Amino acid sequence: MKIQVLKVTRDCGVAAAERAAEILRNAIAAKGHASFIAATGASQFEFLKALTGQISIDWERTTMYHLDEYIGLPEDHPACFRRYLRERLIDQVHPGVVHLIRGDAEDPYAECLRLSGIISQEEIDVAFVGIGENGHLAFNDPPADFDTEDPYILVELDEACRKQQLGEDWFPSLDEVPRRAISMSIRQIMKSQTIVCTVPDRRKARAVKQCLEGEVSHWYPASILRKHPNAFVYLDRDSASLLQKK
Repeated sequence: MKIQVLKVTRDCGVAAAERAAEILRNAIAAKGHASFIAATGASQFEFLKALTGQISIDWERTTMYHLDEYIGLPEDHPACFRRYLRERLIDQVHPGVVHLIRGDAEDPYAECLRLSGIISQEEIDVAFVGIGENGHLAFNDPPADFDTEDPYILVELDEACRKQQLGEDWFPSLDEVPRRAISMSIRQIMKSQTIVCTVPDRRKARAVKQCLEGEVSHWYPASILRKHPNAFVYLDRDSASLLQKK
């Protein structure tokens, strides 16, 4: 296993944010600029709160890329990830350049091509990600495509993923959870120089066990992180509770 798994007794989001801030500061110091990928969801609440509280990052020298977004949701919808990122990250620290996924674009495939053309021109210093209850990485639900070279792809959301969004109170009913999304691909995520993965909460424990102790498989998409040379996975006691390797 190449990844470093860190189980912390305090909030794992705070520890992950300290690592993330260090990576951003070092990239800016080395080359004058840092690029990063931002995730959303309940698992990122404390991480983003702690990260945006870091006063030593020159955010004007950063470029943000958006990890995934529902197809068809307007930006004012409570579950829209663009809204989430504006409220919890963009409006807090004002990154120099922001590339958001327009999930309500008239042509989602053209939107994938637009974003793919942009990100393919840049080396990504760090990706901030989580692990879904079904083991997904971004919106790459099982069985995830480990082979596509396209940076952004159209995906179908499985029922487990959609139920997680309902369970986190983003939607009032399962019928209202979108069935399609635009997601950064597995290979594009893995091209990041460093990956910081934050996974709190007992409801993620089974997925954590499958991804960290089972086979590396497209049936457990986040298991691919074990193939990355510089990935850090931050767990709390609850999310690490089923792991055999203590």
